[in-house]
Amino acid sequence: MAFVLRQLAKPTLQRNLLLSTSSLRHAAKDAASKAPATIAPSMTNPQQQLIVSDSCLKRLREICVDGSFLRITVEGGGCSGFQYKFDLDTKMNEDDLQFGEEKAKVVIDTISLDYCSGATIDYHSELIRAGFRMVANPQAEMGCSCGSSFAIKL
Repeated sequence: MAFVLRQLAKPTLQRNLLLSTSSLRHAAKDAASKAPATIAPSMTNPQQQLIVSDSCLKRLREICVDGSFLRITVEGGGCSGFQYKFDLDTKMNEDDLQFGEEKAKVVIDTISLDYCSGATIDYHSELIRAGFRMVANPQAEMGCSCGSSFAIKL
């Protein structure tokens, strides 16, 4: 779903398939080394940002030892209309933005960021479960009780 949203939002975007994998790795490393620590503004809109909590950074430092990072995607679905998807990934896309720090990166595409700009990414642990969650999303009007889906403000 995020792929379709990206294509609709950027119809003139053409991906350069001739780049080698090594040049993509170098570009991702260069972009990562320039990223600020906790909050990074979007390149397209400096008002867009994500806040990464200390507990999230701590957990990412523990699990991202192989160069992976936390990828956040907003997809259509869930009981409230949209849902957050959290994955560990190693491949950067050209429309990705980075937040956090070098050893504890959070990556989100620009379309998904529109749906959760200003929110806080947290790691929460309790007896019944533990995981990453999006907290205090100013773009969300309401959410379900489990916290994984939300409706956007119109």
